[in-house]
Amino acid sequence: MSTFKQISSDEPIAEVIKAAFDTDLPVEGGWGYSKALATTFKENPQKLPIPQLEHMLASMRAYLEMNMTLPKEERYGSINVNEQSREELNDSDKLYHNVTYEITAMKEDTYAAFIDEYKEGYGKEGFDMEAHFQRRKEATLTRFENYWFEVSQIS
Repeated sequence: MSTFKQISSDEPIAEVIKAAFDTDLPVEGGWGYSKALATTFKENPQKLPIPQLEHMLASMRAYLEMNMTLPKEERYGSINVNEQSREELNDSDKLYHNVTYEITAMKEDTYAAFIDEYKEGYGKEGFDMEAHFQRRKEATLTRFENYWFEVSQIS
């Protein structure tokens, strides 16, 4: 199983998000690897549901860890992030969410080969779709990651 390096940057998290994803998010703090490094939402101008905001940040972190910070031959694609559980904690007048996400992904080159195989074989005699999807499933990496959010200012 692959291990991915935690994101470390001297730049404020909002600036990294802006540079990497061309998105302005009113956040500060860390990348949520612990309560001490929680991502803090300063506001919610679009009034999105908090779990949706949290999912967006978790997806960005996963993409940075598994794609953007890796050499081309080690990058993952088809990255999917799905919430598995959440815990709410009150600590010193601050409200935290500790959310566990299941993250699935496949090496980019492997994923591209499966897509090409599917396009070429779909609808043709002899193409074993069940075997194709079983091999895709076997080539998929699954990891579980916690992400800490401090949501006191927007709750």
